[in-house]
Amino acid sequence: MTILPVKPTLVIATLLLMCSAPDFIPAFKDYKVLDWHSTLAVLDFHARQRHEAPLEEEQLRLKPDTEEQRTEAHPLVDASHQLDHFYGALLRTEQHADGAVTQILHYGDSPTTADLITADVRALFQKQFGDAGHGFALIAKPWAWYGHRGIEVRGGGWKMDAANQIELRDGLFGLGGVSFRGGTGSWSRVVVKDDGLEAMEVLYLKQPDGGSFQVFAGDQSLGTIDTRSDEIEPGFAPFQVPQGANHFEIKNVQGPVRMFGMRFGKNTPGVVYNSLGLNGASVTAIGQNMSEAHWAAELRHARPDLVIINYGTNESVYSAYVDSSYEKELRKAIARVKRALPDSSIMIMSPMDRGQRSDSGEIVTVPALHRLVNIQQRVSAETKCAFFNTFQAMGGPGTMGRWYQAEPRLVGADFIHPMPAGARIVGNLLYKSLIKGYNGYKLRHLQQRTAKLEEKK
Repeated sequence: MTILPVKPTLVIATLLLMCSAPDFIPAFKDYKVLDWHSTLAVLDFHARQRHEAPLEEEQLRLKPDTEEQRTEAHPLVDASHQLDHFYGALLRTEQHADGAVTQILHYGDSPTTADLITADVRALFQKQFGDAGHGFALIAKPWAWYGHRGIEVRGGGWKMDAANQIELRDGLFGLGGVSFRGGTGSWSRVVVKDDGLEAMEVLYLKQPDGGSFQVFAGDQSLGTIDTRSDEIEPGFAPFQVPQGANHFEIKNVQGPVRMFGMRFGKNTPGVVYNSLGLNGASVTAIGQNMSEAHWAAELRHARPDLVIINYGTNESVYSAYVDSSYEKELRKAIARVKRALPDSSIMIMSPMDRGQRSDSGEIVTVPALHRLVNIQQRVSAETKCAFFNTFQAMGGPGTMGRWYQAEPRLVGADFIHPMPAGARIVGNLLYKSLIKGYNGYKLRHLQQRTAKLEEKK
């Protein structure tokens, strides 16, 4: 009998314990990487039968990826036509009016943090209406999985604080909900995979003891920003991008500076879809933790045509909270956005399905999710916001169970975070629903113009 050496044995045992922890320690339930229920299926392997039509066989195997293109758009709930401001901006963009850039801000939790769903919606909008730039990106990675498709971010020397954390309590988190505090030696490098950029902007904080930082495009210095100010307020430093430049740096930091992010754009009609995700966040991040006056100034500067509020996944496992406090927190967040942006469209986007193992081993929807989504839909109607029911659009109860059994899998072993193919399905559903609403808007306005012409005759 062969006995493994002590060190490899300990490594294997430690790995097994780490994989098992989410099944036995509630605090680790969201970090599951291995589903023990399906491990035996690996041993019970059956080779696929060879078909005479291998292309059709492969399409059938990848059905979840191709099915999304044929899925009917789930209608938005927008009885008060709250999205008309957004649709009007989109129409001007489609008509290539001068300076007609449609701005969308999408606030959400961990999938948004990784630019899942949002990247797919961005690509679809920009394909149809024009690409006006990547929009907002953080200057470093607060989480290893932070991402923005088409942008690479690196940084060092920063003290990073997110709005859903409790260490920094002044509420000054910028547009994206993350504050970066640094000093001499702090740096950031951002690579944008796009040679057509024309404008970029650095978002920072003005403060009495503020230091300075220098901005570079490649080897060319774009300028030095002094952040000292008598008042504490948001700062915005716009720059024209040299032709073909796509490597940007913040360095030569002197004294204390506080940064929030960068925005990248083009001087052409199109859509900018800003992905603003906070890992592990709930709606209290924007409704309570962020300073209202500071965040309102950031929102007004961004001038969005549509603000999407997309939380609920992390709240959905706390039944008592959902029943007692969630509605109040959601209303706070909506009221803040309305006060800051009275003319912008607002849409509440429900969370995706969230699954858990039942006592019988079946993957079922967490019980409080139904109630949370119902609260969102009712509050949306009462506050005159649009509502997109992601949960129902993607298939309703038990969807994550079906997605987990699909080939390829559409959701991870935590039954929460979608795989790229699953995120693409949700992105398509959201985009198609918004476009269906947009087409309805154009039809209504055509009918109104026709009626006016008939009246003049």
